[in-house]
Amino acid sequence: MKPSADDTRPIAANRKAFHDFFIEDRVEAGIALVGTEVKSLREGRVNLRDSYAEVREGEVYLIGAHISPYEQGNVWNHDPVRPRKLLLHGHEIVRLQQKIKERGYTLVPTRMYFRGSRVKVELALAHGKRQYDKRADMAARDAQRDVERALRRRDDER
Repeated sequence: MKPSADDTRPIAANRKAFHDFFIEDRVEAGIALVGTEVKSLREGRVNLRDSYAEVREGEVYLIGAHISPYEQGNVWNHDPVRPRKLLLHGHEIVRLQQKIKERGYTLVPTRMYFRGSRVKVELALAHGKRQYDKRADMAARDAQRDVERALRRRDDER
């Protein structure tokens, strides 16, 4: 059965981005890849942890994403951390570029997935969290977890 265009299959997620940044807006982008990169992605061999996107000369590039070399790729293998061009509409690039010029904003990839047979990257427009913001988020998560645990315990006693 052929996958439909709106069928998405996750490849990787950048959970650290949600810990380190406040996510303001998200946009979906295509990505220009070579054949061995796609084969590695099908095996799930990608790391988005320290990657980011930047606008250069009106084009957006994904920097620092590590796609492991394909094992059967021999001499045709790719450079694992090469900059990869992201495919966006011109008006999206202009809008993102204007936001990035504002103080403290950056483009961070949050997840990579297959949409049908195409590889897509979800970019987030984000600004960095301070240490106290991270602590507050952790405290809120812990409190929520305690509440859920207490509710479960109460339901079990009934």
